[in-house]
Amino acid sequence: MKGQKGYAIVQLELGRGLPLGALAAAAWQQLGRWRQLARQRRQLATLNEEALKDLGLSRADVLQESERPFWDDPLAR
Repeated sequence: MKGQKGYAIVQLELGRGLPLGALAAAAWQQLGRWRQLARQRRQLATLNEEALKDLGLSRADVLQESERPFWDDPLAR
């Protein structure tokens, strides 16, 4: 309308009534967690036998963990 000075705030909602911004933030956080898991599993696979012994892990434990897909999060709810 001519001369109107007010602003309208539009909040898009998707899924379970979450605002689009919150949904995007949650997705970004999840991607970061998956990257972290993949990096940690790659680092674990590079440890030598002495380091694994210090951690109380066997090479079989490491192999099993490093073969898990990046989205398989042991801390997921």
